[in-house]
Parts: sequence; C-alpha cells; structure tokens
Amino acid sequence: MTWNLNSDRPIYSQLIDKLKIDIIAGVYKAGDKIPSVRELASDASVNPNTMQKALAELERDGLVYSQRTSGRFITEDQEMIKHVKNQLAIEQITEFFEKMKQLGYKREETMQLIECALRGKENE
Repeated sequence: MTWNLNSDRPIYSQLIDKLKIDIIAGVYKAGDKIPSVRELASDASVNPNTMQKALAELERDGLVYSQRTSGRFITEDQEMIKHVKNQLAIEQITEFFEKMKQLGYKREETMQLIECALRGKENE
C-alpha cells in the first residue's frame, strides 16, 4: 500500500483520509482485522503516536472498532461505509467545482466540459 504524504496538511489527517479510502475501496473489508499501529506506522513511515491518533479518530467516527485483546477491526456496518464513501465523493466534487470556478468557469460550462470528457471529446 502506497502512502503519499505531503507537508500541505497535518500528517494524521492524511492518514485518516488514506485509511478511509482503503476501507471504502475494499482494501480493508468490513469486519477485517487491520494491521497493528506499529505495522501501519512503519508502512507509512510515520511515528506510531501519529498513526494511533489517526486510528483513534476513525474509532470515534465508528469506522474502526477495538477488541481489547484482538486488535482493531473495520466496522461491519455497510451503510456507514457507504455514507463515508458518498461523503468523500461530495468533498471531491465540491473541491473540483471550486477549482473550476477559480479558473473562471461557471457551473454550466463545467458541466459541459464534463459531458465532453465523458464522451471522449476535446474542447469544442
């Protein structure tokens, strides 16, 4: 698993986003045991305390739960996973439209460009 972390945002929030994406993409399936904090931290080349902070946040959100002696697991609540997936998609779409607005495109123009791109055509 590739961890593309950069310095534009706090590392722990990037870890949260990466883990959420891995969950909704099925890298970690509902009910799966996830690697230990140390393993994940080693893979991501981050301090274990930073990874612990990210996992604690995912627990607060309900995407991950702990079993005292067995480790951490992905929630089995498919509706929650679907909700997180939709939430992340809406964030991406909103960010995209904001960037297009900064480029001077109106919403209708952006929608036309999207339709052209989906049809495989270049700018008309």
